Amino acid sequence: MARLWGRTSLRVKLIAGMLVLVTLGMTVMAAAGASVLRQYLVGRADDQLRGSVGRAVDQVVEGLRSGQREINVRIPSEMYAQVRATSGSIVWQNSAWSESGHPRLPDDMSERMDRPFTVNGTGGSQWRILAAPVSGGVLVLAFSLEEVDRTVRSLVTIDAIVGLLVLSVLVGLGVLVVRASLRPLAAVEETAGAIAAGDLSRRVPEGDPRTEMGRLGRSLNTMLAQIEAAFGARADSEAAARRSEETARRSEERMRRFIADASHELRTPLTAIRGFAEFYRQGAARTPEELDRLIGRIEDTASRMGLLVEDLLLLARLDRQRPIERRPVDLLAVAADAVQVARVLAPERKIDLSVEGGLAYQVRGDEARLRQVLGNLLTNALTHTPKGTPVDVRLSPGTLRDAPAVSVEVADSGPGLAPEQAERVFERFYRADEARSRAGGGTGLGLAIVAALVAAHDGLVEADSSSGEGATFRVVLPLDDD
Repeated sequence: MARLWGRTSLRVKLIAGMLVLVTLGMTVMAAAGASVLRQYLVGRADDQLRGSVGRAVDQVVEGLRSGQREINVRIPSEMYAQVRATSGSIVWQNSAWSESGHPRLPDDMSERMDRPFTVNGTGGSQWRILAAPVSGGVLVLAFSLEEVDRTVRSLVTIDAIVGLLVLSVLVGLGVLVVRASLRPLAAVEETAGAIAAGDLSRRVPEGDPRTEMGRLGRSLNTMLAQIEAAFGARADSEAAARRSEETARRSEERMRRFIADASHELRTPLTAIRGFAEFYRQGAARTPEELDRLIGRIEDTASRMGLLVEDLLLLARLDRQRPIERRPVDLLAVAADAVQVARVLAPERKIDLSVEGGLAYQVRGDEARLRQVLGNLLTNALTHTPKGTPVDVRLSPGTLRDAPAVSVEVADSGPGLAPEQAERVFERFYRADEARSRAGGGTGLGLAIVAALVAAHDGLVEADSSSGEGATFRVVLPLDDD
């Protein structure tokens, strides 16, 4: 037996154990249910006996007093009645006995008066007896428990049939559950075979760490990771060196590109200033009006160069990730001021401000930098759209990283951006339209500064645009908790 049990698979053991436990549990439940039901039905029989004995006593007493040889006792047809004299002789008994016979009554019932008790019958069934004293004798009422036993047997039969059905279903479910539960063991076996073949990267699927298989999988994976780390330390070191070299190369390339772009942008105004100075030295400005115009051009070019230098310094400070000043800022007031300034700069345009939600759009940040963000976005919209193109500024509630936020949108109906332009629009020195940007005096850093300032405020900036359908620049900032 021990050898047979040792050769039995784990699946069979688990299913057999489950079925044994379920069978025991259902047997106990069925026995308890049958016992409770029988007690209940016997109790009802006792109640019927008690209810009938009171009426029958009066009838027996009246019959005995009148000297009747046949006493008419009106009781339910399923009951047996008997009247005994004090000497023990039967004075009267009814003839409506059960089909299974009649009860075998004890000769002396003096100690069992007024208390129901059970006796066997002549047909093998049991009877419930209640004896009550009457003048000159004893009244005995009996109730057959044959129907009670039949009901209990029916319940037991139903429980057995249902139990067999439940066990059949549990066998099928047990096979499926055990197979699914032991599937991780098959995965462990497969992984062990692959590792034995030399594939140290294989891992055991980890389950819930609260289960045995989950803890086993985690322990095995930890061991395998240590083994792989021991064998692959050199390869990882070489790969890390290559990655560091590649990162340094890319950083150097970005720095070189930035320096080249900055040098080019600074060279352009310097060349213009130098040209205007050479033009003046050659005596081209012969009149005071021409001289004023030449000096004005030099001043405008110097101003653009100073603006470029300021933008470069701002980006350099932001790159160093220095903390910005954070104070409560009313973003609605900032947006209203920016729209008012844009209306003054472009009076021929329709520039609207709309607010949704009716909230107090208060954020925490540097008010001057937030004004610069909205100013740059509006300047971008005015610069890169035809004259007369309307611009809308919208404030609405939003969410950022599952927290309440405010969304600020600057939308125009201009020519829009191509998909490749929209992807690069926040890059430094990137111009979607080189000719118009330079003619308008743009540095190519406005939107890059917007992106850097929004990031410094823990926000998000994005551009939605399609060619010929206008552009929408959206800034999402977290609301102030206070």
